[in-house]
Amino acid sequence: MYIRKTKKTYKNKTYYNYALVESVNTPKGPRQRTICSLGSLEPRSREEWIKLAHKIENALSGQQDLFNTEDKEVSGILEKINSRRQNDKKADDLVAVHTDRVTVEESREAGPVHVGMQFWKRLDMDRVLKEAKLGEKARLLTCLMSMNRLISPCSEWAMPDWFRRTALADIVSEDIENPDAQDLYRNLDRLHSKREEIESQLFQRASDLFDLDSTVYLYDLTSTYFEGQCLLNEKAMRGYSRDKRPDCKQVVVGLVLNRDGFPIAHEVFNGNERDHNTVGTMLDILKRRGFLKTGGLIVVDRGMAFSENLEEICSRGLDYIVACRQSERNHHLNEFEEEEGFTEVIRQLSPTNEYQKKSRVYIRRKQGDKESYVLCLSDGRREKDRAIRETHEKKMLSDVKRLQHCVQTGSLKDEAKINQKIGRLLERYSRVARYYKLNFENGIVLCERQEEKRKLAENLDGSYLMKTSLKDVSEEEIWKTYMLLTRVENAFRSIKSPLAERPIYHQRTDRVETHIFLCVLAYHLLAAIEHTLRSKGIHESWGTVREKLRTHQICTVVLPTDKGETLKIRRDTKPEKEHLVLYQALDINPRIIEPRKTWVKNIREI
Repeated sequence: MYIRKTKKTYKNKTYYNYALVESVNTPKGPRQRTICSLGSLEPRSREEWIKLAHKIENALSGQQDLFNTEDKEVSGILEKINSRRQNDKKADDLVAVHTDRVTVEESREAGPVHVGMQFWKRLDMDRVLKEAKLGEKARLLTCLMSMNRLISPCSEWAMPDWFRRTALADIVSEDIENPDAQDLYRNLDRLHSKREEIESQLFQRASDLFDLDSTVYLYDLTSTYFEGQCLLNEKAMRGYSRDKRPDCKQVVVGLVLNRDGFPIAHEVFNGNERDHNTVGTMLDILKRRGFLKTGGLIVVDRGMAFSENLEEICSRGLDYIVACRQSERNHHLNEFEEEEGFTEVIRQLSPTNEYQKKSRVYIRRKQGDKESYVLCLSDGRREKDRAIRETHEKKMLSDVKRLQHCVQTGSLKDEAKINQKIGRLLERYSRVARYYKLNFENGIVLCERQEEKRKLAENLDGSYLMKTSLKDVSEEEIWKTYMLLTRVENAFRSIKSPLAERPIYHQRTDRVETHIFLCVLAYHLLAAIEHTLRSKGIHESWGTVREKLRTHQICTVVLPTDKGETLKIRRDTKPEKEHLVLYQALDINPRIIEPRKTWVKNIREI
C-alpha cells in the first residue's frame, strides 16, 4: 500500500491530488487499485508519505501504533475508506435479474433441526462425548442419530436419506452425505460401552445448567416389544406387555427421573422381569454413579410396594413414597367411607387448565407404627375406575355367553378344553373376574356374580392408598410428590411415540441396549426443550413445537442476471410469527445460517 501523487492543470492552474493505492493480483497480472482519494495533502517528503501509508495499512489490519495513541489524520482517512467500502458493498448487491426465470431449489426442513442442534450445544453434549473418548466422526454420527430420534425417527437404513432431506449439512457445516447404514451400526457398537459414562455426565451438565433438584428419584418401568424372533438377544422374553402385545418378545426398561423430569439413569432388564426385582439393581446404579444421597426420597408405584423393597430403601438411608397394593387398600374401607377428616386439594395441570374439577382430590393421613398412610379420594378417578370396570365386565360376560352357547350346541364337548377356556377367561379379565364364580358342572357353564365383592369394588372406585416413611411432611406435600410419578409415564410416552423407541428391529442385545440409549439421549434434549418452554409459560409438547417449526426451511434462491451469470443465494426463509414466539421462548437466534452467495457462469436454461 502506498500513496500516489497525480497532477492536473486547469485554466493555467496546477492541482495536485493524492490517492491511497494498493497492489492486487488479477488473472492478467498485478494491478494497482485505488482505495480512496486523500485530496490535496500538505506538501511533505516521500518518507512521510510512506510512513502515513504504513499507519493506514496497520490500522486497516487491526494493528495499533504503540507510541501513537490517536492520529486524527489517519482516523479521517479510515472513515473515508470505510464509507467507500460500504458504498461498494451496496453496489455489489444490486444486480439486474430476469424475474420470470427466478427459481427456488434444494429446500430443506430446518426449524426442528435448528432447535435440536442449539440444545445439543447448550447441553455441551459434544464435550461429554469427547470426554468419553469418542472420535470426531463418532461424535458427529451420534449427534446425527440423536437428531433423527428427536425429529423424525427411522431405521439406520433410512437415516442417510433423512440426513440429506434436512438442513443438517447447512447447520453443522459437515459433509454428511457419506455415512451409510453400516457406519451407523458400527457407531452403535462404539457407544455401547460408553452409555453409563455419557448418561451420568449429561445429567450433571443439565443439573448445572438448569439448577435441578437431585434429591427426589422417580422410578418406574415400561416394556417395549420386538419385531422378529430375537434369537441373539438373551434379554428378549415374553412377559407382562404394557404395549398390549403379548404375542411379541420384549424387554423391560427402568427409568429414573428427578422431580423436574430430567433422566438420571436407565437400565434394560429381561422381558419377564418382575417390577419389584429391579429396585435393588437401580439403587446400585444410582449409587455407582454418585447420585444416591442419604436422605433422598424414592417414589415408586404399587408394583414395587413389597416389604423387602421398602426395607432395602430404608437400609440405604433413604425415604420412600409408594402406592399400596389393592389388597392392602381393602383393609382401609371404613376410613374411606368416613366423610370427615379429608382435606380438599386441586391439582392444576397447567395455568390454562379448564378441567380442574377432574383433578379435585380429597386426602387424609393415618399414622402407623413405622410409616404413615395417605388415603386419597379422586372424583375424576372414580369415574375412570367405574368406566374401566364396566367395560371389562361387559366384555367378559359377552365371552362367557359365547362359551355357554358353544357348550349348549355341542360344538365344544371336551371337559378339559372347556375348563381351559374358563381359565383363560379368568386370566384375561382378572380385573373383574374376582367378582364372578365361573365353573363347569353337569354339562353347563355356570356364571355366578359375587355381589359382596362387587359392592366392595364400587365403594372403592376413585380411591387409592399411599404409604411413606416421611414424618415431618404434610399429607398434601406427600400426595403432590407422589403425583410427580406421572412425569415418568409422560417420559415413557414421549420415548415411545415422538421418539419412536418401539417396535425394536435390532436382534443383538448390545444394539438393542444402545438403541434404547439413543432414545434416552434424545429425551435429554426433549426434556431440556420442554423445561425451557415451561419456564416461559408455554406448555406445549415437543411434538407440537416440532410440527410448528417444520415450515421454517433453508433453500437456495436462483437469480439469473442480465450478464449471463446466475447468482445462487443459500439462506433460511423468513421466520413466521409462531416461529419467532418459540425461538424467543427458547432463547434461540431465528437466523439459522448466514446467506451464502455463489456466482455460476454459463448455466444452460432449462
